[in-house]
Amino acid sequence: MRYPLLLLLSIGLGAGTFAQSTLYQTSPQQSLDHNLELFDKHLFSASLFDNSRLLNQNINSEQYKSADLHQAMSALQLESPDGPGLMKSYILENGNHPSVATAGLYLGDHFFYKRNYKEALEGYQLVDATKLSPANQADVLFKQGYAHFQLKNYGQAAPFFDQAKTMKQPISADAYYYSGFIALENGNTQKAISDLQLAAASPYYANKVPYLLAAMYYQQGSYEQLISYAEPLVSSGQNLEKKEVIYLYLAEAYYAKKDFQNSAKNYDAFINSKKGELSRPEIYKAGIAQFEIQNYQRATDYLKVSASATDELGQASSYYLGHSYLKVENFQFASTSFSAASKVDFNAQIKEDALFNFAKVNLQKGSFQSAISALDEYLDTYPSGKNKVEAENLLSEALVNTNDYLRAIEQMDKLSTKSPRIRAAYQKVAFNQGIVYYRDQKYNPALAYLDKSLQYPIDPSIALETHFWKGEIHSSSGNLAQAIKSYDAAVEMGKKTSSAYLTKSLYGLGYAYFNSQQYGKAEQEFKTYTDRLRTRENKENYDDALLRLGDCYYVQKRFSEAEAAFQRAINESNKGIDYAYYRLAVVQNFQSKNQQALGQLDVLISRYPNSLYIEDALFQRGQINMEESQYRTAAVSFSDLISTKPNSPFVPYALEGRAVANFSLQSYDQTIADYKTILDQYPNSENSETALKGLQETLALQGRSAEFASYLSNYKGANPSSGSVQTLEYEAAKGTYFDKNYAQATRLFENYLRSYPDASQRSDVLYFLGDSYFQLGEKEQALSQFRLLEKEPASPQRIRAIQRIGAIELENGNFAQAIPYLQTSVENARNKVEEAEAVQGLMIAYFQTKKFMEAISQADRLLTLDGIIPESTPNAILTKAKLQKEMNRKPESEATLLALVNEYKTVQGAEGLYLLALAYQESGDITKSNDAIFDYSGPFVDFDYWYGIMFLLLSDNYLKTGEDFQAKATLESIVERSTNAEIKAMAQSKLQNIK
Repeated sequence: MRYPLLLLLSIGLGAGTFAQSTLYQTSPQQSLDHNLELFDKHLFSASLFDNSRLLNQNINSEQYKSADLHQAMSALQLESPDGPGLMKSYILENGNHPSVATAGLYLGDHFFYKRNYKEALEGYQLVDATKLSPANQADVLFKQGYAHFQLKNYGQAAPFFDQAKTMKQPISADAYYYSGFIALENGNTQKAISDLQLAAASPYYANKVPYLLAAMYYQQGSYEQLISYAEPLVSSGQNLEKKEVIYLYLAEAYYAKKDFQNSAKNYDAFINSKKGELSRPEIYKAGIAQFEIQNYQRATDYLKVSASATDELGQASSYYLGHSYLKVENFQFASTSFSAASKVDFNAQIKEDALFNFAKVNLQKGSFQSAISALDEYLDTYPSGKNKVEAENLLSEALVNTNDYLRAIEQMDKLSTKSPRIRAAYQKVAFNQGIVYYRDQKYNPALAYLDKSLQYPIDPSIALETHFWKGEIHSSSGNLAQAIKSYDAAVEMGKKTSSAYLTKSLYGLGYAYFNSQQYGKAEQEFKTYTDRLRTRENKENYDDALLRLGDCYYVQKRFSEAEAAFQRAINESNKGIDYAYYRLAVVQNFQSKNQQALGQLDVLISRYPNSLYIEDALFQRGQINMEESQYRTAAVSFSDLISTKPNSPFVPYALEGRAVANFSLQSYDQTIADYKTILDQYPNSENSETALKGLQETLALQGRSAEFASYLSNYKGANPSSGSVQTLEYEAAKGTYFDKNYAQATRLFENYLRSYPDASQRSDVLYFLGDSYFQLGEKEQALSQFRLLEKEPASPQRIRAIQRIGAIELENGNFAQAIPYLQTSVENARNKVEEAEAVQGLMIAYFQTKKFMEAISQADRLLTLDGIIPESTPNAILTKAKLQKEMNRKPESEATLLALVNEYKTVQGAEGLYLLALAYQESGDITKSNDAIFDYSGPFVDFDYWYGIMFLLLSDNYLKTGEDFQAKATLESIVERSTNAEIKAMAQSKLQNIK
């Protein structure tokens, strides 16, 4: 604002000639000069006051004009309400005076710099620009144009800029710039280009103009001009204003010209500038540009963002995203991308191609169930589709490898004519479904599907295996005649192949004959089996078959051959070596080799104190000692059995044996005591009558016959004489029980106990009654009966009742209460099945009560009983892995889970895979967690809960790594395809939380 002040000063000084100094000191001119100095020092209030006072004095006209003008200027500077009015009055009153132009400019500038453009324009209108210097004239013209520009009055602004730009003054560059901008807005291309290019000659606008020109070329669609103009500028390294937007315009221009290499480069340049965001359409085009130049990984970065919505753009993005992932062999992401594209209806061709590609990629990654479903849908939806033939071929391939066997069979059953390839697939898939049913112990459906498989015996090895499993099922069901037929068929087919199932069939056939008491035929099969496996590294069931071969010889009374078989088992360190020692002793006893027999029994008793046959051995040792008339030694053996195995069913017989031994030693008091124990504690045992007679004889020898009467009375009470009717009732109830008519059986057994509360069959009846309630699902009533039996004397049924109590308490979640019963069951197991069931229960109970070391011990023991009961081994492995995790042995737990997943395609394996993937996620290795699910989940598709929860975990992994599109697509797939309501609900809930 200094320029107007100096101008005004010159006006004041030119008013006349100074008088003498003294005169000046007292003249109005001195006051005017003083006031001007006040103004110059920004003492506006003082200047206003003094000039107002001076106007009331007698001064000449020029002095008056100076004072009047400075008064108005001071008022404006002080923002006095009358300031503008004073200035306008001055201008209007002094229209022809040279100072008026400067006054108007001062008024306009005052408002202009305060951005009050409307008032500024009114001030400038009072200026006669012709009276200003060219520089000031150009300046006021520009400012008027700029004021109109800021008020959005482009039409009124343009003429001022046009006048200012031609005056070749410093302000002209600004005028060209704004004139060009207005021309650009008005679509006057040529004028805009001309003006902006001239403006760019100014260093100030050199960096601003390129953005506007680039925008103009882009909006016009003049892509060639845009590229030729902007490319050299951005490549020069010049610091351009809004350079990132110029990159975007170039990217779009190159894309329109299908120059995808340069388009991709410029989209990336825009992104890397980090000064703006692409719109979804621009993101899509950036992805397509990367796709077209085969930079597929980078393409996914863009396309997964533009695929975020279910609109036409989202469909196209998902489709190309699927192809991009396919190129980088990320089949899982490709699958979810194609799936998303196939569910949207905007582009029919993309929808069809996406569905077909979804099926293909699932075949590639081994997800045969999803592939079959998609191919089936494709052929139904597009019966004349361009991919029909390939889809049919792929479908047959998928059916061969699917885990959704029922769906595959249903699909193939629809085909009126089955090609050789389809028939081969049918054989395999029906066989696999039969095995699934067998695994679930659904034997009738299993047989039905195995028979379906045999309709097309294309592959002899599968047909052989089918006959084998039919034999296994019939054996499990007790249908031994049918089992023999199936095993025979497998053996016959096996003669023409090298299938391992030939050997397995020999073993199964041997057992079928053995259990149907055809011991001669059983012997032949077991001998053939053991001869085949004796020298092999993998001996499968060789140890067990050798023992059964010995049993076959024994039952046929071919004792020397039996002895050789059992001795061979001992020499070979057979897994059932304890049984071999026991049976060898029995065989040698039959051969009157009693000392050798006793030697075998001593080895068994001393080396294998936890053997299932320890009770048999102790009793047998006592019996042999009795045969050898070694009564004292026999009594010791019987005593060992009674004291170490008080719950053994052998105890009544051991008491009898000890009584006889003591009688022979003339230890009559001990004899009497043992007989009395039998009658007191085991009144219903089979040898109670023998004990009664022995007691009578021994008491008579001792002259104590009077004591016998009470025992005789008690015996009659426990064994009433109405035997025929009682026996009939008992047999009727038992027959109903074995017919599995449990409801009727409970009534009959209840009536029997009411009629015969002290019957000799009381233990049997209590067990049958309890088990009937158990089979009916009435656990509390069952538990009540089993607890009554628990209070009864030792018997096989009492042991079975204790086993049942442990199992029920375990099932009820009363783990601590179950443990002592399960421990007793383990200690008193009479066979491997009972032992395995009790050990498994004990493992679970210890785990649930957090006795981890004990639980691991039982898991390891269960692993030694491999295959004795269904799925015991995978149960043991899974539990062991959980225990290892609880004990903070995570690497061991992960290794155990991996072994489980690799070996067992069961529900335990499915849970194990989820836990393994979860462990990887918890340790921060998301990639490893995802890979575990991708690589191993296929075989577990039938276990809908665990299969679903794996993919819920996968969606969480995607969210953790920013793959929101993949997470959303995965959850949508779960909602659409899962058969588990709980999993679907969980997926739906997670979907609602994804924006």
